[in-house]
Amino acid sequence: MSASVGIVTTQYADFEVELQLESGRLLGPLRLAYETYGTLNADRSNAILVCHAWTGDAHAAGRHSEEDRKAGWWDDMIGPGKVLDTERYFVLCSNVIGSCKGSTGPTSINPRTGKAYNLTFPVVMARDMVRAQKLLLDRLDIPSLLTVIGGSMGAMQALEWGIHYPEVVRSIIPIAGTGRTSPMAIALNALARQAVFNDPLWKKGNYKPEHPPADGLALARAVGHISFLSDTSMHLKFGRKFTATDGLFDFFGRFEIERYLAYNGASFVERFDTNAFLYLAKT
Repeated sequence: MSASVGIVTTQYADFEVELQLESGRLLGPLRLAYETYGTLNADRSNAILVCHAWTGDAHAAGRHSEEDRKAGWWDDMIGPGKVLDTERYFVLCSNVIGSCKGSTGPTSINPRTGKAYNLTFPVVMARDMVRAQKLLLDRLDIPSLLTVIGGSMGAMQALEWGIHYPEVVRSIIPIAGTGRTSPMAIALNALARQAVFNDPLWKKGNYKPEHPPADGLALARAVGHISFLSDTSMHLKFGRKFTATDGLFDFFGRFEIERYLAYNGASFVERFDTNAFLYLAKT
């Protein structure tokens, strides 16, 4: 069994700059949360950038403490002897701007008002996320990348790296991603966003953090989660099975797939901010 990278620490890089976004708006100052695994070699030529998906974060591998029950989201891929071998490569993962996992996003304090951005935060695109990542690479004095790898929204970032910084990246590995969002994905994201808008606790984005629009966000996550699964995988995993305590003739009875979506929605509310979810759904 391959070893783990062990105990890791999330780091933060602050930039006293204003990043020009695709929308033409400026965003700054910026903070980026990131983690690194492995050692940068003498000529700084062994770096790999990992880009996370929609609701991911910078914690891609290892654990933050011995008590952590769950390792980073790509721990099976990153570490000694693994695909992204930290005995050979220096692996970097940063949280995207617009998120709520340490990088500047709608929950951050707007320095001009002293209050959270909420819906005054600008819409960010995958290209904007990549521009922010380039700032981090420059700060860390990493002149080139062996590859940029990511799945889903991470794949979109990898593609943007290949398009806009071909002189920096030697290769890209986009997984289960696309160059542009399909009409089907747009439709599902629109339904997810509307689920939040219809929750009276959302209050046009000005909800209190201790009283988020939990019902709306849980339903939004469930809708979004459908797009993460294929019809074939749902047949294999769930089929038409009912939950153990429900049945076909129980009015509130649920299929296993319904229970699964409800569980994922409810657990998501505990770990992600609603406005950040909405902004990233626009990416």
